[in-house]
Amino acid sequence: MRLSQDQTASTPAWQRTALVALTGVVAGLLSGLFGVGGGLVIVPALISLVGMDQRRASATSLAAIVVTSAVGAYSYGLHGEVSLVAVCFLVPGALVGTQLGVRLLRRLPARVLPWVLIGFVGLVVVLQQVHVPVRDAVLVLNLWRGLALVGVGLLSGVMAGLIGVGGGSVIVPGLELAVGLGDLMARGTSLLVMLPTAIAGTWTNLRHGLADLRAGVVVGAAAAITAPLGTWLAALVTPRQGSILFSAFLIWVASTTLLRASRKRQHQDTPK
Repeated sequence: MRLSQDQTASTPAWQRTALVALTGVVAGLLSGLFGVGGGLVIVPALISLVGMDQRRASATSLAAIVVTSAVGAYSYGLHGEVSLVAVCFLVPGALVGTQLGVRLLRRLPARVLPWVLIGFVGLVVVLQQVHVPVRDAVLVLNLWRGLALVGVGLLSGVMAGLIGVGGGSVIVPGLELAVGLGDLMARGTSLLVMLPTAIAGTWTNLRHGLADLRAGVVVGAAAAITAPLGTWLAALVTPRQGSILFSAFLIWVASTTLLRASRKRQHQDTPK
């Protein structure tokens, strides 16, 4: 169900809070299952259900990812599925990239942001299908893999700051493709990397008044409940099955985003 702006304005506060919390429940499940912060579901949901514009929804999503990534990383860490060595290479690039993404978020026209998300999703789907993931591969570090890790972190940070996704959709396939990490360790490592980048990006967004901190906290708290369940489910499916499920989810996100942008454009073109 999609609420119009008039309906959103007249929706009782408790109902808006419930919708935001429901968004967090789904985001937490996806965070644990796919190793993402949940931004790919949080941003569209805040726009469609709560009536936020894309810029504010992206900033609020990043605030919620602080909680979802922390809980998800802890769940994977309990099973030894986090590479601290990879984190040390990913975080510097991600921190720089987040600030670049936040700057772009303030400068790019709002109409451009949905297309950035769609292009990003398309790229990730292709990457997921050209690579057959494995389960138990570990990191073997050398110079080129170290540089690749920094590059993956930089790109993930830009995406986190720009479109409100935590970067896991870049980091997970990046770790699998660039350095050959196993799928579960890639997801756990991804979630840990997201934590400092989400904190840094949220701090910048709050200074510029972009994020709705209250909504972000509600989403994050609800997500904390279901993230461990997602982690448990991730271990039950094969790497290939997980890749297919993730790609299907991304295609759904891209489709709904494109449809929403088309409806908005038609509404704007309709004579008053």
